[in-house]
This record gives sequence, C-alpha cells and structure tokens, in this order.
Amino acid sequence: MTSRSSQSGAPPRSRPRRRLLGTIAGAALMGGLALTGATASANASSAPLTAAAQTHRTPSVKPTIVLVHGAFADSSGWNAVTGRLLAAGYKVVAFSNPLRGPQADGEYLRQFLTAVDGPVVLVGHSYGGAVISNGATGNPNVKALVYVAAYAPDQGESVAAANTLGGGHTDVTDHLIVRPYPGATPGDGDASIDPAYFHSLFAQDLPRSTTGVMAATQRPGALAALVTPSGPPAWKSVPSWYLVARQDKIIPPQAERAMAKRAGATTVEIDSSHVAMMSHPDAVTKLILRAAR
Repeated sequence: MTSRSSQSGAPPRSRPRRRLLGTIAGAALMGGLALTGATASANASSAPLTAAAQTHRTPSVKPTIVLVHGAFADSSGWNAVTGRLLAAGYKVVAFSNPLRGPQADGEYLRQFLTAVDGPVVLVGHSYGGAVISNGATGNPNVKALVYVAAYAPDQGESVAAANTLGGGHTDVTDHLIVRPYPGATPGDGDASIDPAYFHSLFAQDLPRSTTGVMAATQRPGALAALVTPSGPPAWKSVPSWYLVARQDKIIPPQAERAMAKRAGATTVEIDSSHVAMMSHPDAVTKLILRAAR
C-alpha cells in the first residue's frame, strides 16, 4: 500500500515542516506586536500626564488635625470628635494644654507642632482658641484654624476682655475656686469651677452623671491666664472657621459672634452649651472636616 504523501507527490515530512515554519512565523509576528505594544506603552508612560491624570495619580495629603482643649477640662473632652475624625481617615492629635497663659501655652504649642509633618488644621475649644491663635502665628504648615465656642483674642487683648465683646456677660468668674501652686506669682493661683456650679455653667446639656465626673476631674488653669495679654493672632493670616454655641454660659454668645466676625471666620451657630464637642460631636466634626478639605 502506498502512503498518502507518496500519492500526492509531496516529499515526506513536508507538512510538518510547513507547520513548524507557520509556528515560527506566527511567533515572530506576535513578538513584533508585543514589542510594538511595549514600545507604545513605554512612550505613553514617559509622556506628560494631563492635569486630571496628575490629580488622580497624586491625591492631596490630608492634614493632621490637632485638637486643643481649654481650661477646666482636658483632652478627653475631644474623644467623641476624635473617633469620628479617625473614622474619616485623618491623623488626630489631642494636645495637652499647660493652661498657664496664652503666649506661654502658644509657644509650647508652637514647639509641639515642629514634630508634626505636613499640613495641620488647629482646633481650639474655649481658652484653647487663645492658644491656637498664638501658637499658629508664623507657621506655614497651619492651613486652617477652627474655633469651637472659643476665644480668638486680638493682640494685646486678654481672655477676660474678650468676654465683654458684643455686650455679653458671664458669671463664671463669680464661681471660681483658686488654690496656690508652687512658683505662682503673688495673687495668682490655679482656678477651677466650683463643682456645685459646674453643670449649670459649663455643660448644662449633658447628663449630671457625666458633668459630676467632669467637675471632679477638671484641670485648673492659672488665674493670671484670664488677664494676660495675647500675642499677634494667627487668624489675621490663616483661614478660620467658628462654631458659636448659642447657650454658652462661659463665653457669652455675643462675644463669640464678635470674635468670629473680626476674624473673618466661616461661622455656624448651634443650640449648645459651652462643650459643643461633647454634646454635639457631629456638628463639630462636620465643621472641622469643612476646614480640613
């Protein structure tokens, strides 16, 4: 019997050879296409990105949010807001305020901020507002100031003087307990709110069980801090946001509005006691995020 290859007149193994040549040619073609594609990809990667692509490829850096508490309190007052900010993906630091005086505490904050990399949003509550006003001056990393029922004093103005802006009045100085501390100048001392008045003055919209603990653990501030003149304020050059607490009995709401207006701050008002960050943490967090963005 003759083979099919003999019958067709083709030499033996010609078809396998053609298959091999076809395979080699196909591989060469695919290799050429791959090389062409790789070259195009390389050229594309070396080409300048459009503005939109650059924005997409290099997202802006989120600022670190530094929270500064005031007198008669400590950094734990920021706990509810801190948790919300962390959940939103921000780095947060709750600064421990010495409560010795606006310029001294401002300098302490200024030194503290040298260890914080990148942009910063400073948030101050109550007397902490005077501290951020002093501590942020001249620091290009501070991109925004947020005042939460806080003092925003002008240069040479004391906290006590700021309370009188807008014609308001506070009874807090009538209910202070002052105790001497080592090294205090004559007439100075550590001042705290009489626990019997703490709930009604400081945090009337929180449960008494909560304010009882707050009164017992409050951090006193130097009495002299109330009358010490403030230094050059950062709010004259740094964009500011301000939350006015309409039911505040520590800082008169009229004074808060006057300070916010003077600072040119983006302002919101809510029905809150002095501790808005505790009784209304969502509203406070929302304002901080507006400033951070």
